[in-house]
Amino acid sequence: MPDGARAGVAETVAEALLAEFARRGTKRIWGVPGGGSSLDLLNGMGRHGLRFVLAKHEGAAVMGALAEAELTGAPGVVLTTKGPGLANALNGMACASLERAPVVLVSDGFTQKQLGYVTHQVFDQRAASAPYVVGYARGEGTAPAAGIAALLDLAQSERRPVHLDLTGEAARRAPGSATPRRLAEDVPPDIGHGAAHLARSRRPVLVVGLEAAESGAAAAIRELAEVLQAPVLVTYKAKGVLPDAHPLHAGIFTGGTLEAPCVNAADLVLTIGLDPVELILQPWRYAAPVVDVALRPHPVRYVEPAATMHGPIAGSLKRLVRAARASDWPAPEIARYRADALAAMAWAGEGGVAPPDIVRLAQAAARSAGRAPRVTVDAGAHMFSATAFWDCEAPRDLLISNGLASMGFALPAGIAAALHDPARGAIAFTGDGGLMMVAGELATAADTGARLVTVVFNDAALSLIDIKQQSRQLPPAGVRWARPDFARVAEGFGVKGFVATDAAEYRAALDAALAVEGPSLIDVHVDPAGYPAQLQAMRG
Repeated sequence: MPDGARAGVAETVAEALLAEFARRGTKRIWGVPGGGSSLDLLNGMGRHGLRFVLAKHEGAAVMGALAEAELTGAPGVVLTTKGPGLANALNGMACASLERAPVVLVSDGFTQKQLGYVTHQVFDQRAASAPYVVGYARGEGTAPAAGIAALLDLAQSERRPVHLDLTGEAARRAPGSATPRRLAEDVPPDIGHGAAHLARSRRPVLVVGLEAAESGAAAAIRELAEVLQAPVLVTYKAKGVLPDAHPLHAGIFTGGTLEAPCVNAADLVLTIGLDPVELILQPWRYAAPVVDVALRPHPVRYVEPAATMHGPIAGSLKRLVRAARASDWPAPEIARYRADALAAMAWAGEGGVAPPDIVRLAQAAARSAGRAPRVTVDAGAHMFSATAFWDCEAPRDLLISNGLASMGFALPAGIAAALHDPARGAIAFTGDGGLMMVAGELATAADTGARLVTVVFNDAALSLIDIKQQSRQLPPAGVRWARPDFARVAEGFGVKGFVATDAAEYRAALDAALAVEGPSLIDVHVDPAGYPAQLQAMRG
């Protein structure tokens, strides 16, 4: 170990970077390393208490880092080689951008001298990542450590990914001093117009989004809701901000039809931390005025608010509480909206195990085993049941890709959730299509010993696209395949595999899987016949 590193002073850019990650709370670095700066970083991670998770695809590595960033608030970090490694990571970076996660991509780079004669694997790496990141650096110049600190500040303050293109030559340079930029202080929001709207309202509804989950606002939201005695709707990413079991919880908000009866009965819509990226591709359908409480303004939005309150969400809500009074919502009416929404998601299929039962039985089995696992949910038709029927008690009890809605999220995110809190472990709900995109990460689950149960909704199709194809009365084409045997695939990667073709087999498989100390997988056969009715109920 160099004397400087032993004394706490980094002697290289690589050491300074690792020290900065550790200082900000990062515990793990994910990736598929290259032969340049990656090797310098791998060599120094242990000295800074950082662990490396060797993923099997760079895109999945970003998903894992994204999940860790959401769970901790610290930067999620990904390591890739140059060229194809960076290119493979870009879907994950798009996901991090639209999920609003502070992910740092550290890619091997080319030196300026190399670019004078090399074309092998060369493309403009800065341009490639530019659509997805809010900052880019190369760890060069006269004070690279300061530039790196500023880049990480930007990722965390903007809640967006950044890209550090780091050559081996730059990684081994002296870092210079690290003087991060001074972040702007929070300015209390002007609550006048928002408070006036709330004071006039007799039937406000609270619509809570992802910014509330990431800003420590849950207690303030609960306080405001309870003072108002008003219904609360949550987006997928805000599940748990108000516990599902709370009597004011009225269901999920996606911008579709399922929540429409509740919102149509309101005279004011109070959006709290709602990011437009969370909503489906349908116009805003409500006439009631909107008061938008958010961390920052959104340049593109579904509805123009009557009043805005931008700044720290908890502070805004505490000020609103002073203007709040009990509403005219009867408690039985709020409970009815919640019950009606769940009833609308009832299953009409007959074969295999019904998706709502897959979710409810998993939570019941976990509780019986004394477990409270987090869940991760992949994109696809199964997500309707997973998000509706898994009860959350706290923010981030459920992780999902909603902004990008990328397939291939649940497995790497589930590994991250299980490693983050081994006592709780995790359950990954994934479709068969999404799992096939990242099946290699079952080996990562085995390598890390993650306490993860992967539950596969195996219906032998891209069911959500199949539904849309059917709705246009088109013949089946390009959306179905032979049903894979995922239990055998899992066993090949060192993961305990189970198959369930009915509810009794599924219950037995759950009990066995939850007893496994490491990773396991349950291949659940599903008849997709009930998905169209669920989609119609949610989106119209």
